[in-house]
Amino acid sequence: MKKISITMALATLGALPAVHAQSSVDPSSVTMYGLMDAGLVQEGGISKLTSGVSAGSRLGLRGTESLGNGLRAVFTLEAGVLSDTGRSDQAGQLFGRQAFVGIDSPLGMLTVGRQYNLQSQALTDVADPFEGGMAGASTNLAGYSATRIDNTVRYTSPEWRGVTGTVMLGAGEHTGIAADQRSLGLALGYVNGPLTLCLARQSRGGEFGKADVNNTILAGNYNFGVATAFAGYGRNTGEGSTMFFAENPYGAAQAPAQSSDSRDAIVGVSVPLGATTLLASYVHKDDRDAANRDAQQLAIGATYALSKRSKVYLAYAHIRNRNDAAYMVGNATEVGSGNRALNIGLRHAF
Repeated sequence: MKKISITMALATLGALPAVHAQSSVDPSSVTMYGLMDAGLVQEGGISKLTSGVSAGSRLGLRGTESLGNGLRAVFTLEAGVLSDTGRSDQAGQLFGRQAFVGIDSPLGMLTVGRQYNLQSQALTDVADPFEGGMAGASTNLAGYSATRIDNTVRYTSPEWRGVTGTVMLGAGEHTGIAADQRSLGLALGYVNGPLTLCLARQSRGGEFGKADVNNTILAGNYNFGVATAFAGYGRNTGEGSTMFFAENPYGAAQAPAQSSDSRDAIVGVSVPLGATTLLASYVHKDDRDAANRDAQQLAIGATYALSKRSKVYLAYAHIRNRNDAAYMVGNATEVGSGNRALNIGLRHAF
């Protein structure tokens, strides 16, 4: 990362005496950071070069300013970048990945803006050895709420004996029914040495006349030293709570419909072997609707660290759809185009 330190000053050459008379001012800092990821993807009979296979390519700025009495102003602006074309990701939004400002204090952090969905964070950061990327991304089957939510107010408590709580409210700012598209996120995390646990729920108002959409997950991992085990169990209710492809990608005789009640089970492992890390996971989608459109995904992969900030990766995943389910193998930034995919690529963080 490239860090730029900025000392707050009011001085110009003509005002030096006045500045010398003032007490010292605490410095601010701004950090420029980023990640570039590009890979070859073979899926659905198509071979292509694409951006953000293991993680979305990005360029960001984050900063802090000391306000005294233990208070800090904080901000983050993070733009998604398509490394294969140079265009903006997230449908062209300038800072489509994150954009928020807030206050950090001994009583916790309060931020407002475009921020991560709490259920999605628990799924990818805690339960998934592929961290929501490459062909093995658990998000191919599990959960389905927007990864990020606009117009949110988020509070994260201080850590107490390994426990941290988070609440996030999203203003729908949607014409029509007042509750339409409003969201509420709740998360409770626990970290104790090798053990990480997180219980998270993300809810949003449904469309007019429809039930609210709820995604809940209990996620955990445990580092045994020789390997890290991952697991998660999720419950999804409401129309739109599960991944859905209206275009009927497999040409089923009966076009797929959105599931309104499903369960997700995830188990996985990562095994470090020097610079190489082996990855494997299994994800099961249990559709509780009458159509019973279940699916299972099996994935394997590996990463090789070229340095602390650069690595190459390889992954393969296959989804078995049942009863005309239409799930596809995607990656960190794409939904995919078939029920199997092979990835090989490079990522570099700075």
